[in-house]
Amino acid sequence: MKKLLLAAVLAAVMLMPASPASAALTGEYARFSTCPLSNPSVEVCLYAESSGGFFTVGQKTVPIVNPVALKGGAFGPNGIAGPLTVVAPTDGNVLSKTPQPVPGGLLGVQAPSWWPQILRELFNETINNGFTGVTATVELAGPVSSVKANFLNGLLQSGTVFGFPAKVKLSNPFLGSNCYIGSNSNPIQLNLTTGTTSPPPPNQPISGSSGEGGNFEEKILFLKNNRLVDNSFSAPGANGCGGILFSWAVDPFVDSIIGVPSPAGTNTAVLEGTTYLGVAAALREMQ
Repeated sequence: MKKLLLAAVLAAVMLMPASPASAALTGEYARFSTCPLSNPSVEVCLYAESSGGFFTVGQKTVPIVNPVALKGGAFGPNGIAGPLTVVAPTDGNVLSKTPQPVPGGLLGVQAPSWWPQILRELFNETINNGFTGVTATVELAGPVSSVKANFLNGLLQSGTVFGFPAKVKLSNPFLGSNCYIGSNSNPIQLNLTTGTTSPPPPNQPISGSSGEGGNFEEKILFLKNNRLVDNSFSAPGANGCGGILFSWAVDPFVDSIIGVPSPAGTNTAVLEGTTYLGVAAALREMQ
């Protein structure tokens, strides 16, 4: 019933004529401030924020503690009732480059679980912010046209909601400024779903969730508290770590710590957050 109700709202919103307004994009609409509304082909503005979850590559699991956003404009042959072509936002950042601290840092050292909590937190904070501290940043590994989006799949909990090639930048003074897992030519291909995955072993199927659907003032559709998952992807080895002179030695060192290359069925991505679609015609009238 929830899906049928939201589908009806979705159809009504897309048929709704834009109403004149003079306010700027503030409040609930501020998240669409970089939507390329000057592009006449843009029918909806997309903003998907992941504020929780984790990704596991090889032997390393990195929790998402800093919100990551996928944003831009979009249009499709069937409106939003099908696959969407994504258009870059005005700031050019389709996928926000948001660093996440890697637990244990470069050496994988973490405080023993039997230590008092205050001591564990102090130790781990020191490790993560010191010379051995490492951050991991998921970046788009291809052009904007490589990003696939399907809001209806998210609603129906079937098929890919967001698909894109990715690479993970590892940042640390020792690793240099160009240390990556994956690359534009050999990316990590993510196909995130709110449905149930069918990974190769040893991974087992996991399920996502469409969350709570609704709309705001009949101008914004949303799926709140959704869960997007993928545990069927492979991950290549490290490249560029230690700079041009030393990557031949540092890349294998990073591979051994992280456990890459890692085949399909040994990696997992879980993103928890909210997906928003704004009606472009209405937003244009608000500018």
